[in-house]
Amino acid sequence: MTATLRPPYRILVGIMLAMLSLFWVNASQAQTAKPLPSYVIQEFGTPPPIPTGPLSPQTQAAVRTAFIDSMGQSAWTRDASLALLEIGASRDPRLAWIVSDLMRFSPDRRLNATLAETAARLLGIEAPRRNQWGVITDHLIAWDIPAYPGYLRAKRAIFTNAAPGWDRIFVEGDIDWRMVSWGGVLIDDRPFGTTDEPCNCIPAADNPAVTSAQEATWLKDDDIVFGVTVNGEHRAYPRRIMEVREMVNDTLGGRNLGIPYCTLCGAAQAYFTDGVQGGQRPVLRTSGLLIRSNKVMYDANTFSVFDTFLGKAVTGPLRGLQLQQASVVTTDWGTWKRSHPQTTVLAEALALGRDFDFRNGRDANGPIFPVGDVDPRLPVHEDVIGVLTASGKPVAFQRGAALIALRNGQQIGYENVRLRLDAGGIKAVDTNGSDLGSHQAFWFAWSQFHPGTALWPRS
Repeated sequence: MTATLRPPYRILVGIMLAMLSLFWVNASQAQTAKPLPSYVIQEFGTPPPIPTGPLSPQTQAAVRTAFIDSMGQSAWTRDASLALLEIGASRDPRLAWIVSDLMRFSPDRRLNATLAETAARLLGIEAPRRNQWGVITDHLIAWDIPAYPGYLRAKRAIFTNAAPGWDRIFVEGDIDWRMVSWGGVLIDDRPFGTTDEPCNCIPAADNPAVTSAQEATWLKDDDIVFGVTVNGEHRAYPRRIMEVREMVNDTLGGRNLGIPYCTLCGAAQAYFTDGVQGGQRPVLRTSGLLIRSNKVMYDANTFSVFDTFLGKAVTGPLRGLQLQQASVVTTDWGTWKRSHPQTTVLAEALALGRDFDFRNGRDANGPIFPVGDVDPRLPVHEDVIGVLTASGKPVAFQRGAALIALRNGQQIGYENVRLRLDAGGIKAVDTNGSDLGSHQAFWFAWSQFHPGTALWPRS
């Protein structure tokens, strides 16, 4: 039986051309898997043996038949199915990464099931029947299966065939490209100041319109806002707007800010984007990509990719740039405006008429994209306040417990960090009261980007 592969997924031809060139590169010595925590073995089992060196000639031939020849015909043929069996028989878990990448974009349900079976065989697990891409990718991440040399070249071909706007994104850098997946939306590549124009993307807002607290009659007192204070000037960013925009480039207290909100990991952050060497302000945008269910942001001027959670540029001309954070206080609108009556707030029109509540709807039952293993000390969606100490040690404070303790007059600290109540939320300051740039996030996100984080209270 011959299955026709449908457009507009131009991927299915271009992808495999890159895959073949991938296997021709020098793949002399792949890294071996690192020792895994016991909780990973308990949940995912023991990882398979990982070979080193190049693919065998037989496997290379199977790759040509299954992917190059069949994709050139825009059809998945019987010969391709037989070749895919040969690939699965190689038992090389490294190949499961590229199979997983293709699964994310495959438009054909039967082909996707076949790819899932192949990836499962490569990993030595039972083929999943539901959430196939997620299950395969979770195993790859949790087991830390290495990629082989040339993987980025193949992955770049897959993604740039899906969206040409990613061609300047997929470059070498301080980023683990294995972990990058598609979030289901396209890149926001509009120049600064054009964010009123519609796009087939998650639309950032530049220099957003604001109103006074008195004018914001559309907000209810129990609506969640993200409060930021810079040089004595206060502004509220309603979650309802941030769930639509996910990125704001703003100016507050005489400072430029880039404010990403990752709905998937419950984290709004505020980065100072002025004072950058060279003088050009980074214009932060949503790339449409994810790393372990955390959004990947980039600078629209240089196409430098930033680690959203850490605020560090990991590719491009800005590579190595570390953005400093201002604290973001997650609270309700009623308490914020009572505490800061002169606050401004983003204008209602920025919500574009939408009223999402991802936290209590789509994301209520845990991460919807693969995250691999999660530190088991807290539930995945536990809210924490995260901050770095003066020594560079990450520490997470359980938000619920911290709120109770602070309201009862208890002092909470860790090294130079002190927690204090602020407009119904929590922020971290140092022993002199200076802002340390804390923010709220889900535990799975904070702990995976800060492995080995200290935890208060200790569990």
